[in-house]
Amino acid sequence: MGEFGETKPSAAKAAPIPSAISETNQGVPTASEPVFDLLVIGAGPTGLACAIEAQKRGFRAGLVDKGCICNSIYHYPSHMTFFTTSELLEIGDIPFPSINAKPSRNEALEYYRLVSAHYKLDVRQYHLVKRVTGADGDFVLHLIDRFERRSQLHARKLAIATGYYDLPNIMGIPGENLSKVHHYYDDPHPYFATDVVVIGGKNSAAIAALELWRHGARVTLVHRGPEMHRHVKYWIKPDIENRIKHGEINAFFRSRVLEIAPDTVHLETPEGPVTLKNDFVFALTGYRPDFDFLEALGVSCQGTDRLPVCHRETLESNVPGIYLAGVIVAGSRTNEIFIENGRFHGRQIAEALARQPR
Repeated sequence: MGEFGETKPSAAKAAPIPSAISETNQGVPTASEPVFDLLVIGAGPTGLACAIEAQKRGFRAGLVDKGCICNSIYHYPSHMTFFTTSELLEIGDIPFPSINAKPSRNEALEYYRLVSAHYKLDVRQYHLVKRVTGADGDFVLHLIDRFERRSQLHARKLAIATGYYDLPNIMGIPGENLSKVHHYYDDPHPYFATDVVVIGGKNSAAIAALELWRHGARVTLVHRGPEMHRHVKYWIKPDIENRIKHGEINAFFRSRVLEIAPDTVHLETPEGPVTLKNDFVFALTGYRPDFDFLEALGVSCQGTDRLPVCHRETLESNVPGIYLAGVIVAGSRTNEIFIENGRFHGRQIAEALARQPR
């Protein structure tokens, strides 16, 4: 049975990926490029773990990422502290030492760099996978780098570990494309003594609102729900609620942003329309997996949560030779899989590969 009760389809029923044979110079790797036994798309902690576990079992493994190693963690707030202990972030049987009970973003980035260097992982950073052709045993990845240069990588098997943090949920309102609107929060310093609107009611919004306020910004929080989300971490929720209660952070609940203008933000609230003076907006409305990329590979996503068809034990999708790892296994239920449990997916995939004839 599959990960969510689905029987893994046979190869005959798998959605085909367009053949690479008809394209110029495809089907045969260049002399300088190896054929990977496993090529991992996504070089976050889960992707690194996939490559490490495959490499431990004697497979030639590589990774490709459109950004840097652990690109999502790099884009976390600069002063962020993880919600978990360092032991639960470890991969590759390498200890993660930290002077803090909960490690910081910078500590995690250093740790994963050192792990990558220790295992001498072949990571192709800053290469975007435009498409994949071929089939099980002979996949071809078509890449493009920062300078629009094209290249290819060949692999017998693929693991998709692309996470979800790279694709923010777009509100689709006028003014969302203005330069003052950000879907990621980094550092509070540039927003000192400015009027900032934070949109959202979960952890990212609460953390940003609190940091911005503590560093001298005039903060207004806008959330469509009646209160801060129940999943806000237990040590953050009373802090943000007390700041709102005492009027230190202004808040509009059961409200939504209608339009963002250069100097204002227009809201719809239970009391009627409201116009706020505004310099910057952080639209922290959540993120989503790249379902379009998965479906272009032929991976079936089912139900309202768009759960990818995935074998419970091997993590192989309905497309033979394509495995899934990390948060994408849970579809849009992104609060179910984290580094803490996704890091073990690499072991499952490597064990499945080891059981197959070479």
